[in-house]
This record gives sequence, C-alpha cells and structure tokens, in this order.
Amino acid sequence: MPKMKTNKAVRKRFKVTKKGKVLRTSTLRRHLLTDRSSAKKRSKRRWREVDQADSERFQKMLPYGS
Repeated sequence: MPKMKTNKAVRKRFKVTKKGKVLRTSTLRRHLLTDRSSAKKRSKRRWREVDQADSERFQKMLPYGS
C-alpha cells in the first residue's frame, strides 16, 4: 500500500496540536501596520483555531500530523 502524501501548501500554513486541533496564523500582519493600534497588532500574534468544517479537510491533507 503506498503512503499518503502530505499537502505541502497546507503544511506550511497550519499546524496540528496533540489533541488534533488545527491552528492557523492570524491575518492582516504583513504590511500597512502603522495604521493599526498596538493592541490590535499584539492580538494578531497568536495562533487561532480553524473552524470545525475546515478542520476536517485540513486533517485529511495532513495525514501524519505535520
């Protein structure tokens, strides 16, 4: 039986926790940050949990919990 392939684009953007949750980075952190408050920028640093509907799709793309 051949091995399943990991989707490399998904592996770069998401990570899976030990309990199986899929996490993503926050958006709006690349450029034009001078207009945003420090509190807004600080809150964007942390990882966010992916919605349940999308989480199942990403877990199939990451068969080995990358």
